[in-house]
Amino acid sequence: MTNVSGRFETQKSGNNTENTVAVTSPDMNRKKISSAVKKGLFWGVTLGFTAVTSATIGAVVALMTPLPAPIGAIFQKTHFQAKTSILEDRAWNSLLNQKLSRPVNILVMGIDRVLDAKTTDDLFKGRSDTMLLVRFEPADNTVRVLSIPRDSRVRIPDHGFTKINDANVFGGPALATRVVSRTLGDVQIDRYARITTDAFKELVDLVGGVDVYVPEKMYHKDVTQKLEINLEEGWQNLDGDRAEQFARYRNKQTGDIGRVQRQQILLKALQQKLFSPTILPSLPGAVQILQKYIDTNLTVEEMLALAHFGLNVKREDVRMVLLPGRFNALSEFDGRSYWILNREQIREIVRKNFTDTTTGEETSIAELRIAVQNATNTNGMARKMRNYLVKQGYTNAYIGDDSHEKLSETQIIVQKGDFPSAKTLKSQLGIGTVEASSIGALDSDLTVRVGEDAIRFLDEH
Repeated sequence: MTNVSGRFETQKSGNNTENTVAVTSPDMNRKKISSAVKKGLFWGVTLGFTAVTSATIGAVVALMTPLPAPIGAIFQKTHFQAKTSILEDRAWNSLLNQKLSRPVNILVMGIDRVLDAKTTDDLFKGRSDTMLLVRFEPADNTVRVLSIPRDSRVRIPDHGFTKINDANVFGGPALATRVVSRTLGDVQIDRYARITTDAFKELVDLVGGVDVYVPEKMYHKDVTQKLEINLEEGWQNLDGDRAEQFARYRNKQTGDIGRVQRQQILLKALQQKLFSPTILPSLPGAVQILQKYIDTNLTVEEMLALAHFGLNVKREDVRMVLLPGRFNALSEFDGRSYWILNREQIREIVRKNFTDTTTGEETSIAELRIAVQNATNTNGMARKMRNYLVKQGYTNAYIGDDSHEKLSETQIIVQKGDFPSAKTLKSQLGIGTVEASSIGALDSDLTVRVGEDAIRFLDEH
């Protein structure tokens, strides 16, 4: 086996250092690639697509750069074929044989549309509407995504305290990476990727829209930004334009954090759509879309390693968590709307999810703050679930607002990254699913949305 080293630049405490991330590549195999293997690679590529929008940026980012001719030729086809030539077999093997040998952290930024952009470079000079730290963890084949609210109040060198989404405007990806690293306690960041909002819109259109529950009537009009949002409440299939409206809508109660949660909902919906085999013929078109709208310093070898990594990642192992904090009071600071970071909680989330000392430890059940929401049409289900949890030792459980969306299956939402505790709770209940995103009650560790499957369970207990 030969070793190929990819160079990952790290911005840490203002000093530029270089770390080597081993990317291993075994000798190519001439054995005929079966359709099952190609399907496997497709899941890796799919994970990459999802990642471009949900920060898991694996294979597709690789495909947006010029590859060796035999590999690139495969993706020029309109459809993937089960039968391939020997030359194509080698190309598929080349894609499959790159491996990630240690965890990698990548900063992904969704850049606001720059209306007066004259060049391709100008497209990436706007504020970061979305900012995500993504960790590819080969130890347990997970992808961990930290959503960083654009309103997070941080200190930017030479600019003082301001919102973190200004960093890209002031100093591009180098400064943005430095600021995020410092904000998270000097966590190592190996690479970056910047994506314009147009990429998301076109990807959603390419897959035929995404199915999303709109929890309320959404209307907003801003002439200066050429933005109009007009969405009705209820389940809808959103095209690219309406999906962007859903992501950008901002109400008075939840502000920027509501936007972050809706972005996570959209990304999960897109992830589900992209994992459908029917999307396979659309891969070449998706590659062309992403080619126009992505800027990254990943090398080809690194991209292919991420593609291979995607083969072994299950949808439920793409885990999303929100950077902890609180809304500022109107009397605080300069009158702007900020997300004030909770440094102690950030240290815990980073330690558990984004460093090499990651552990699977659980919080004491008596300390877990669990919000219980009724997601059925039957009154009193949240109270029944809360009483049951208290009897089981979850004494910090409380009743939250009812869920707008009604569920047939109970959800256990991991609000602050404590996945071991969520899995333990699911095992104790024997019902429901673990939702790996921060779309629950902001002040909870876990949010339990009581679905129809809990009615009989609670009646029996």
